[in-house]
This record gives sequence, structure tokens and C-alpha cells, in this order.
Amino acid sequence: MIEIDGSEGEGGGQILRSALALSVITGKPFKLVNIRARRTKPGLAPQHLASVKAAANISSAQYKGGQIGSAVLYFEPGQCKAGKYFLGVHTAGATALILHTVYLPLALCGGGESTLSVTGGTHVMKAPCYHFLETTWAAYLKRMGIEIDLEMAKPGFYPRGGGEIRAVIRPCSAVRPLHLTSCPELTTAGGFAAVADLPVSISKTMARRMAHQLKKLDVESHIPQEEWENGPGAVAAVLFRQAPVPPLFFALGERGKPAEVVADEAAEEAVSFKKSGCPVDPHSADQIVLPLAFAQGPSEYRVSEVTQHLLTNIDTVRRFVDRPISCEGSVGSSGTVRVE
Repeated sequence: MIEIDGSEGEGGGQILRSALALSVITGKPFKLVNIRARRTKPGLAPQHLASVKAAANISSAQYKGGQIGSAVLYFEPGQCKAGKYFLGVHTAGATALILHTVYLPLALCGGGESTLSVTGGTHVMKAPCYHFLETTWAAYLKRMGIEIDLEMAKPGFYPRGGGEIRAVIRPCSAVRPLHLTSCPELTTAGGFAAVADLPVSISKTMARRMAHQLKKLDVESHIPQEEWENGPGAVAAVLFRQAPVPPLFFALGERGKPAEVVADEAAEEAVSFKKSGCPVDPHSADQIVLPLAFAQGPSEYRVSEVTQHLLTNIDTVRRFVDRPISCEGSVGSSGTVRVE
């Protein structure tokens, strides 16, 4: 049994999600202690428990320690099977993170096509939003030979939740490696400014502000405005379609948070990426390590910013897969990831 200390690295829920996926794929059981030890409320939160249940559901796994607040989890996977699954969390827990837990086992080991309905939050703090999944994440997977169709049935924001995303995951016989070391000059940007059950003046302000901030770097942009239901909520997003895989940078509104601040947060991340000259954004960098560990051939990619999430995920993958994976570069600076 593989033993993992959840207080190592970034000390959050990513260790749990990656360990669950890797366990199902490799058939190796694990024991995870000090779960989310570096968080304000350590232990399993509802969305993390939802990931445990999702991984157990697709693989008929046995587990112990699956309670809210639990700091220790024992997980022993069974056989992963394709099927129709209804997953989720009753809170505004991130639907994207539940999907991240189960997509690769189903694609590599399911033995057929799977359909998923995942309920919870589609646009919540500290998690990829649905539009990042649809625009950036799915594009990376497609380059690696993993086909996933995504649809947002309805949005869900914190604290209400109530959103739903649907996914069709097709079987993948071989993961292709990635080689992304250069990025063309980014001179144009897209994106959107959306509000859900809030005044349209907020989306207008966000769109104008993002365009203004991007113009300072000679980036011409077209930021359409959108109105959604099932709010309240607001989202500002910037997208660079000229990059090898289009990265989407987004920010979310909160009660008392000015629309200008929301727009600035999205624009600042986009600007930082443009200035780096690297092809891979920091959010994608840690997410693609896991599938590349199973690619048929070596991979190499340059990331605009090395994060603790990336280093933690590399360390977690190494525990399950006997393959050299390295990251050249320090946290906060650009770097290069190599999977031998």
C-alpha cells in the first residue's frame, strides 16, 4: 500500500484527487494521512468526499475514512468500468475537480464510452471554471488523444451551487506525448464578461475594463457580454486563441467586490502569461502531468509560472508511476517540465 502525507507540498485537495485517479488506473491501493493539513479547515470537505465517492463508484472500490473532516483515508480500487454516472456534491463544491478525479481512469481503463452528469458549482473560487474546461483543458486532452465532449446544463455559483456539467468520455487506447516549448506573440484576445441574475451594467463594466487593461500591452480584444440564469454571479474571462492551446484566465465576482477588481484579476493573469512568452499556463501545467505520465513517449513543455501545485502533482504521480518526471525552474518563475 502506498502511503502519502497530505501535508506535503501545497497540502490541499489535489493530492487526494490525483491519488484517487492514479490508484484506479494502476490498481495500487493507498493510505493518505494529514488530508488537507494546510487548509483552514483540514480534513475532507464535502467536495473532496464527493471525489472519493466518485472514484469508488467507477471502480467498485473499498475505502475507509470517508467522512467529512476525516484526516486519514484508506482506498483500495477495483476494476474501472465505463457507464452512465451521476456524480456531484450538494454544496457549491467544484464540479470540475470531481471530473478531474474520474476522467482519466474512465478514458484509459473503462473499456467503453462513459457519460457523466456532475452537479455542484461550475464557477467557484480556487477551481477551474466550466469555460476553462471547455476551452483549455479539453483542448489539451484532445492533443493527447483523449476525447471528451462537455456541456454546461446550468451554471452554479458559490454559495448556492445547483449547477450541472455533462461529459461524454470516449475510450483512449494510447496517450500521445506533448512538445510545447514556444509561443507566438499574442496580439489579440477574446473572452467574455457574464452576469447571472445581476444588472447588465456589471458585465459592461468588466468588459470595458478588461479591454482597457489589455490595450496597455498592445493587445486588441473583443470581449462580448453574456447574461445567464441561476445566479447571482459574475465572471470575467480573457482568452488567447493564438497560443498553441488557447488558455483562458478568469475571475469571479463576490459580494462587495467591484466589477473593476474582477476584471483586473482576469486581465492581470492574462498579461503575466503573455509577458512570459511560454506556451503553457500555470493552471494547465499541473493538470496535464497526470495523463502525460501514461503517454507513449517523452514530453516536454514550458510553463509561464512554476507553482507549488505543479510540484506537488509531480511528486504524487511519481509515487504511483515509475517514470522520470522533472521540473526545471523555481516557484514563481517560468520553467520546463519533462516526462522522460
